[in-house]
Amino acid sequence: MAKNQEKTLSNKDNLQVLYEDNHIIIVNKRAGDIVQGDRTGDKPLSEVVKSYIKEKYNKPGNVYLGVAHRLDRPTTGVIVFAKTSKALPRLNKIFAEKDAKKTYWALVKQLPPKTEDTLIHWLRKNPKNNKSTAYSKEITDGKKAILHYKILKNLDHYYLLEIQLETGRHHQIRSQLSSIGCPIKGDLKYGFDRSNPDASISLHARGLSFIHPVSNEKIDVEAPLPEDPLWKACL
Repeated sequence: MAKNQEKTLSNKDNLQVLYEDNHIIIVNKRAGDIVQGDRTGDKPLSEVVKSYIKEKYNKPGNVYLGVAHRLDRPTTGVIVFAKTSKALPRLNKIFAEKDAKKTYWALVKQLPPKTEDTLIHWLRKNPKNNKSTAYSKEITDGKKAILHYKILKNLDHYYLLEIQLETGRHHQIRSQLSSIGCPIKGDLKYGFDRSNPDASISLHARGLSFIHPVSNEKIDVEAPLPEDPLWKACL
């Protein structure tokens, strides 16, 4: 089983590489990074990774990189890219068929109703404000969303939750936690009362486990927490 190869490998873009081989590369996304280019015109993480590969291996011409999944811009944590056209469709299938185990950590101010629970909602996305609303009963055009959470730690003024996703819906964790009165720290869009200083939200993709799309080896990667005193208190 392959675990994190390194935790501090960085280039000029401060890219933190957690695992890399010939077919895939896994990095620790920072708050504010966008995974793919959008209308903002900001340099996406995919281009940062391409630059890293080009520089490290002195590659001529264009560098191939495939995006298999995404994280919201204000979140942090594990994200994997395909370095080959052979790996990408297989990675896409792994994520589409929910064969990748994703573990998230979130900081919330309000005590959840239960120490651990399974949340089931139907989410409807509003593209005008890029927000999803969670409903407790099935609705027209709603997508079923399932997650499992448990309280890992009681901090002075916050609670650390560990979350496992069964489905991968738009803003799923953010909207579902908000629906039970536990918006994520810093998440103004979903009801938290103030923003974080760096405009992040306290949601971190902590771990990712899956079977390698080419070698069939089990990959198990954990992303270090952001450099923040509250996050450090979670360890």
